[in-house]
Amino acid sequence: LAAAVADQVLAARELAKVTVPRLADVMAVDLLDRPRSGGAAGGPQPGRAVLRRAALRAVPDDGGTARGTCVGEAVVCPAGSPPARCLATARPLLYDTAEPGIAEWAALDPCAGWLRASGTRSLLVVPLVAGSGTLGVALFGRTRRRESFGPEDVRLAEEFAAKAAACIEQARAEAPARGTAPLRHGLLPHPLPDQAALEITTRCLPAAAGAGGDWFDVIPLSGARVALVAGDVAGRGFRASATVGRLRTAVRTLADVDLPADELLAHLDDLVLRLAADESSADPATETAGGIGTTCLYAVYDPVSRRCAAARAGHPPPAVVTPDGAVRLLDVPAGPPLGMGGPPFEAVETELPEGSLLALCANGPSEPHGHAVGRALDGVYGAPDRPAPSLDSVCDRVITELAGHRPDDHHALLLARTRALRGDRVACWELEHEPTVVSRARRYVGDQLSAWGLEEAAYTTELIVSELVTNAIRYGGPPVRLRLLRPGSRLICEVYDAGGSTPHMRRARIFDEGGRGLLLVAQLAERWGTRHERTGKTVWAEQTPDAQTPDAL
Repeated sequence: LAAAVADQVLAARELAKVTVPRLADVMAVDLLDRPRSGGAAGGPQPGRAVLRRAALRAVPDDGGTARGTCVGEAVVCPAGSPPARCLATARPLLYDTAEPGIAEWAALDPCAGWLRASGTRSLLVVPLVAGSGTLGVALFGRTRRRESFGPEDVRLAEEFAAKAAACIEQARAEAPARGTAPLRHGLLPHPLPDQAALEITTRCLPAAAGAGGDWFDVIPLSGARVALVAGDVAGRGFRASATVGRLRTAVRTLADVDLPADELLAHLDDLVLRLAADESSADPATETAGGIGTTCLYAVYDPVSRRCAAARAGHPPPAVVTPDGAVRLLDVPAGPPLGMGGPPFEAVETELPEGSLLALCANGPSEPHGHAVGRALDGVYGAPDRPAPSLDSVCDRVITELAGHRPDDHHALLLARTRALRGDRVACWELEHEPTVVSRARRYVGDQLSAWGLEEAAYTTELIVSELVTNAIRYGGPPVRLRLLRPGSRLICEVYDAGGSTPHMRRARIFDEGGRGLLLVAQLAERWGTRHERTGKTVWAEQTPDAQTPDAL
């Protein structure tokens, strides 16, 4: 907020610089910490006012005039003083400092020391009025060397004060946006996570009126899949940013256990309801408590099957551009916003050709935004003879189009171009449900790694596969499938079985004959976990072959 305060002081100093000596010999600007509604002439007697001095200037300034209250210090104006009266009436007031009341105030009030030091004879007090109310007062003084202020001087002072008040109000309005900008920047994925399934680029244009609650995320999942998330939280400022942080953490936690899109939104809906209940009990007057009315779109892309599963809670559907340039909105059933209750969420799954473009707009719960993204993409891909531009240029053109329609709103856009994990990077085997198949699975893995040129990773990978296949046969049910994936520089081992039990790692005691398998997998792999399917489960382990050395085991 220091930058916003500095801007207010700068506006006050500019007012002083413009008006001294053109209009006055000496002047001061005193600001309220909060705007107040102006009174009317003839209203109640003004009370004591506390302001803060933002500027003090005199010509010639020999240092004596400015010995009063320093810039930034509090200015206490007693009831009946010129500044207090001006704040109460919200009208310019003209005084002769020779008047008994004004002379007494100038002699007794330490904050009026600059009047005495400059020898001010004529005093003009003008309110700084903007749309939000009265922001403070500007005090202009003339010495005996010049004529007293006249009607034309009052008009000119009001004009200067109005322009300064507009600048000060703008600086105050930008303070929440500046305060939340670093927080919201930290809540967005930066840099984007390393993954091989999608080529991704993003753009984020903050609103001038304050940081909104629009957000997006990119989450690598098991099996080389990637989750794309876009959402919007009601409100602005720190409250919206805090809710975004809670939701992003919750989505990442739920995604880590590989929940389907519709189930993930259902859990997220329960979380928002609990947050709303907690905040409402603490403050019954709280609006949009806990993020009620928040929207979210959750999509998962699998580069092996080239299928995308998506579900949405009050959010516009993603736009899809196929490699031939055709633009459409993905037909995802519309669920209610989070925290609103209603029917369960529904996920839809569709196959996307390699090179398709997914566009997720994280702005607002209204349906027209989805169509606005589609229209913007139509403008890029509409001409059949136009070559497909780069993803960055597409993102720039789409975000510019969206900002042109609603320049005062916050806009966040995520574009993802799909890639496919080709057959030469995937190997899959059906295994019999019997213990003797473990040695055969190790042989399958060794042969495949030799074909991929990863012989140095064979020892570690065969140990991992042995443990996973053994657990599937011992505790799971048929069918059992083994799959190796080679996305980018990573190597992923997956073993599927039809059993529903979730394997848990435990610490084996000294005389236990088993219980060390998953502990060994966790030590050999960089990551491992369990992914539940509609029927059965997949236990997976991920490693980077270049980092594997048998001597380190």
